[in-house]
Amino acid sequence: MTGNATTAIDVLNRQFLLDYPTEAVEQIEELEPAVAGSYLADQSIPLILSTLKRLTPNIASSVFSHLPDPVIQNLMIESNPNEMVTLLGQMNEGERERCLSLVDPSVKKDFEVMAAYPDNSAGRLMDTRFHVFRENMEVRQCLRRLRTLKYKSTRRTLFLVNSENQLNSRVDMQDLALAEPMQLLSELSFPIRTVVNPTDSREEVVAKLEEFLLSNLPVVDLSGRLIGVVGYDALVKAAEEEATVDIQTMFGVSKDERALSKPGFSIRKRLPWLHINLVTAFLAAGVVGIFEGTIAKFTALAILLPVVAGQSGNAGAQALAVTMRGLALKEISVRQWTAVVLKEATVGFVNGVAVALTTSIGVYFWSHSLGLSFVIGVSMVLSMVAAGIAGASVPIVLTRLGQDPATASSIILTTVTDIAGFLSFLGIATLLSNFL
Repeated sequence: MTGNATTAIDVLNRQFLLDYPTEAVEQIEELEPAVAGSYLADQSIPLILSTLKRLTPNIASSVFSHLPDPVIQNLMIESNPNEMVTLLGQMNEGERERCLSLVDPSVKKDFEVMAAYPDNSAGRLMDTRFHVFRENMEVRQCLRRLRTLKYKSTRRTLFLVNSENQLNSRVDMQDLALAEPMQLLSELSFPIRTVVNPTDSREEVVAKLEEFLLSNLPVVDLSGRLIGVVGYDALVKAAEEEATVDIQTMFGVSKDERALSKPGFSIRKRLPWLHINLVTAFLAAGVVGIFEGTIAKFTALAILLPVVAGQSGNAGAQALAVTMRGLALKEISVRQWTAVVLKEATVGFVNGVAVALTTSIGVYFWSHSLGLSFVIGVSMVLSMVAAGIAGASVPIVLTRLGQDPATASSIILTTVTDIAGFLSFLGIATLLSNFL
């Protein structure tokens, strides 16, 4: 009789899970993890997976770790890898390694690869140990569960999810402490202001921090389920690093170098870029050398040469800064390169015409030469258009090639703008030398 009774209970439990999954999950979440594990252990693998998916991640991981090893092994083999990575991320290192040791090394490696998010991404910054609660939970239930949790979070925000474990709202811990015991968490909740995906870059995380002034930034998967939280300390650290790294890399300094780095380390990191810059400087000097005869004949050209190069350099730097910011904040993608380049070429042309008029007037009063005024005016327009195109296209091309645009953009841009300025000014002067 005992065996028949046990079988009947298992059948009823299975039917309850199948017919009333939401109510069943609410009941399981009130049980001790060991009891819930024994309750689920006799169910089919698909039904266990379906139930674990409905449980909040922190409870699901606790229940999962209390299942028998053969059941854990089958669950890891048959589960959705992304969901299993989220569940494993809730465990401490010892529990996670125990579960991973139960599966084939190739399967274990797949999980480890999926859990290894790209460097400087939200996935690397987030803490996977977090607690979520149901919107229809009472304050007293929430407080009781908080007191029994093994991992005591110091965050001042609780996140609320719906029956599909999708992130819906948040509750401030202060409001929770002052609320009536019978109040529902949904009555205390506020909307989620913003979220990020685990593959989003550190730049995007910092941008969200600056825009919304957050203390905790939720990280969600493509289904909107919470998989981690970037805490305030990680947000501040990311902001500090992001504020300095691009400044260093744009000028050929390694992002790893610090103010008190050893001289040998700094020399190794900086010297290659100085040699690259030297090569590009010789390229620009070679362009000037081509027109040595013209410069010797008209010495005024040598005086005005830095004016053209300086203006084109500034115009290119402006286009570069705007384009790099757009790429960093995902305002643009490499597929929009034609629109970006066309826009910067137009800006370069209009600004070039305006600056050329001012420059031509100034040069005429200085030299009393209409020919020289015309030459510098035309070259100013051409060089600023070229600078705008280069400033927009260089970071996009580097991004398309899989390179960091902050590392080499400024050196390439300086070369392009110098050569464009020298070539346009001295080339036009050579062609119109009879009028100078």
